[in-house]
Amino acid sequence: MIDLRRVQDLWRRCDVTVRDLPFALLLTVASLLPAFQGRGTQIGDLPPRPYDALAVVVIALECLPLTVRRRWPAAGLVLVSLGFALDQLFAYHALAGTALPIALISAAAHLERGRRVTVILLSAAYPPLMFALDRLGSNETPADIVLFYLALVLAWGIGTWLRSTRAAEAERRRHVAEATRAAERTRIARELHDVVTHHVTAMVVQAEAARYLTAAPDRLDATLTAVTDTGRRAISDLRHLLDLLKADHDTDAGTPSAGDLHTLVEQTRQAGQPVTFTEEGEPAESAGSAEFVAYRVVQEALTNALKYAHGSHTEVRVGYGEKEITVEVGTDGSGSRTRSPGGSGRGLAGLRDRVDALGGEFSAGQRAGGGFDVRARIPAGSAS
Repeated sequence: MIDLRRVQDLWRRCDVTVRDLPFALLLTVASLLPAFQGRGTQIGDLPPRPYDALAVVVIALECLPLTVRRRWPAAGLVLVSLGFALDQLFAYHALAGTALPIALISAAAHLERGRRVTVILLSAAYPPLMFALDRLGSNETPADIVLFYLALVLAWGIGTWLRSTRAAEAERRRHVAEATRAAERTRIARELHDVVTHHVTAMVVQAEAARYLTAAPDRLDATLTAVTDTGRRAISDLRHLLDLLKADHDTDAGTPSAGDLHTLVEQTRQAGQPVTFTEEGEPAESAGSAEFVAYRVVQEALTNALKYAHGSHTEVRVGYGEKEITVEVGTDGSGSRTRSPGGSGRGLAGLRDRVDALGGEFSAGQRAGGGFDVRARIPAGSAS
């Protein structure tokens, strides 16, 4: 059986002149049929003239230029207008006269340059045509002449409207494409921040601790092994992130979720951070993006704990409900602190945007007695 979709796709790939040719030929043939002779546009009361060889030429001049009405709209409009003028002067009154408004609409819609000159020249040619018809015996009143001209202006106006509508749609699509690209760049930047910052921070903390373990070979070996493992995980996560940039990637493959929190917490413990981890409930099957965002919240909070409150007791609580996931990560401020707990705030700002995008709530701030808290409420069931 014929695949209609494939046929349509092949037809769309054809040049516009090929796609416009069938209509031009159809109008030419229809205008030559005896049933339609003398039934076209008529200006004045000139008696119809029987078709002859010249009529075929005039009809072809009116219809066939429609083949290039989108490729060369100005040339097509001039030829059709010339054919229409000859049609009226020789009083063939062919059905081909309907090609003039079609050519006007196409020219107004597709003509890029010389639009004003085209309008002026065609308007200037209109009075001589009316004068010539009057000399041949046409009895058109001034009101009829003006009305016909306004009908031609209306056809041009329709084409202009189509042109502006097409331009507005193209501009809208451009803005959508730019917004999509900007959103994708922001998403990738956040992923890079989360992956690189967490792993590199853990490696730096572990490497600094290794300096003081030269007298304890077993502990030194364990620490260096942890640094190596962390580096490998960083490379693996970065490779996965780069895979996401491929057009044929699987968006779900390797995506972190709340189920990977145990590994994340254990990695933070290996970096020397005392962490207590508590889970309540079970993740819902339809949690969707909520699990991923919950993972990123915990990851960023633990990264900040390593950077700004190293050695402080850190408590992680994750609760799974039917409609939401709650995350609480807090440090008591008892460990060393080399910088402000808030840092640059870029990671926390990214988390807030992620949680807000799912319709949740996010807060982060210092405790009254010291320490830092990060809380998030993430609605579950969002599409990944």
